[in-house]
Amino acid sequence: MKKYTLDQLARLIDHTNLKATATIADVQALCQEAKDYHFASVCVNQVKSPIAGAALAGTDIKACCVIGFPLGQTSIEAKVFETKNALAIGANEIDYMINVSEALEGNWDYIKKEMEQIVAVCNEAGAKSKVIFENGYLTTEQLAKLCEITSEVKPSFIKTSTGTTPDGATAEDILLMATSTPNCVQVKASGGIRTADTFLEMVKNGATRIGASAGIPILEELKARHFANGETYLEI
Repeated sequence: MKKYTLDQLARLIDHTNLKATATIADVQALCQEAKDYHFASVCVNQVKSPIAGAALAGTDIKACCVIGFPLGQTSIEAKVFETKNALAIGANEIDYMINVSEALEGNWDYIKKEMEQIVAVCNEAGAKSKVIFENGYLTTEQLAKLCEITSEVKPSFIKTSTGTTPDGATAEDILLMATSTPNCVQVKASGGIRTADTFLEMVKNGATRIGASAGIPILEELKARHFANGETYLEI
């Protein structure tokens, strides 16, 4: 078990707004909330990278953007360009969606090639890379194979879901992902994480980053339940 202060719990959260309807004002508000609560990052669509990057300049909060989102059905070349462009215009963390159809076909060489190229771009820019698997489409064997590939390529994180499918993060998948990869590859839980109990379950099973649009109510619930009477840390 590990002890977490309230600030350390906040630093596990990617504060997220990936709605197609998100306006400039929405993204600026998201960034202000991230500063108020000291979240790890904000996560926005690629085109909003300049807004998030400018709003978070001078802070330790990252501007994270999604690539090939949410389907992953663009070419490797398109994703590499999108990644380079995002980093050039304001992003400093990248979450990209794999070509899940290639995973379902068992075309693991394609998956590895895609991952290697995008991770290399992020490494060169000093940006964290997060690989989205979309676990709800995968068998346990396919998920294990993806973990094997990421153990070789070594992105910063592997991630459960885009949050746009019926199946999001499960505690069982988090445990499998965390125990099937080296310590240098961390696990991000995303999809359906809306309560403090679900948040704590993901962290307990090995998630070190949580993608959520409900970060504020989660943190407020944690504060009320575990830090309201002078407690300085929560053991998970």
